[in-house]
Amino acid sequence: RKVRVVGGRGGEGGCSFYSEPRKIFGGPGGGNGGDGGHVILKADQQMKSLSSVLPFYQGFHGERGGNKNCYGANGAYMYIKVPLGTVVKEDGKVVADLAQHGEEYVAAYGGAGGKGNRFFLSNENRAPTLSTPGEPGQERVLHLELKTTAHGGLVGFPNAGKSSLLRAISRAKPAVAAYPFTTLNPHVGIVHYQDYEQVAVADIPGLIKGAHQNRGLGMAFLRHIERCHFLLYVVDLSVSQPWIQLQDLKYELEQYKKGLSERPCVVIGNKIDLAQSRINLPLLKEQIDTRVIALSALTGDNLEELLLHLRELYDAYVKTEQSRGQSPVKW
Repeated sequence: RKVRVVGGRGGEGGCSFYSEPRKIFGGPGGGNGGDGGHVILKADQQMKSLSSVLPFYQGFHGERGGNKNCYGANGAYMYIKVPLGTVVKEDGKVVADLAQHGEEYVAAYGGAGGKGNRFFLSNENRAPTLSTPGEPGQERVLHLELKTTAHGGLVGFPNAGKSSLLRAISRAKPAVAAYPFTTLNPHVGIVHYQDYEQVAVADIPGLIKGAHQNRGLGMAFLRHIERCHFLLYVVDLSVSQPWIQLQDLKYELEQYKKGLSERPCVVIGNKIDLAQSRINLPLLKEQIDTRVIALSALTGDNLEELLLHLRELYDAYVKTEQSRGQSPVKW
């Protein structure tokens, strides 16, 4: 989202003089104007996308200074709620990263209020008529990007069955069909457990060779992986030499960001209901050291083993964050 934000304008200073019974020459009494309100971005875990963010926000203006030395009221702050994982950029540079619930970033400061004529009272000038206008608010053009904040990310080539798997383990409804195509937007599904813990799993758009050079969906796919704490590599067991898929996936992740392919992970061999997949499964296990969970997202075979292991990965992530003194991301 491209957003133009303008802080509230400061209120102008008042210009007046006291004139009360028995106090005819009471001197200047114009109060200062109120400050303009800031425009603030605030991370909120209830928000799940940037679709509700408007292209323009104007802060509230400060009020004019009154007579009898009354100051104008400050403009109220305007809060823009954004989802967790929102990155704020200005001129291509990252200026804020809102990853925790309640984090705030002042997108545009309000202008200072003007001075009333009471402010300019001095021994040399006993009846000042000067007052100043309020300053305009700060104006900026910001780019907001959302990096999906999910616990686990489904990584795989197009048509490996990631969307079908997410539908099978959660209530998310990414599009699936009987013909090959690629999901264009990330979908987040929530896996519910009996103790009311919720694990968020993101179905991230299909990766192709050369994605780290921005081919295909390229960076649009890879930037969502950065926030995932563990990875679920989805491999199509029905193709010949499925371990090559895994090598290519890890290579793309490592080229994009060093250390990305070394996060906690599990390999999911999908489409075990096909005859060719049963032949390839033992060959895949010989080639790699990582744990392989063979299942079928279509028929639901062996989904329980995946759900149990998913919880183990989530519990390990929670322990790691708590040992560092940080609070783990909860959905």
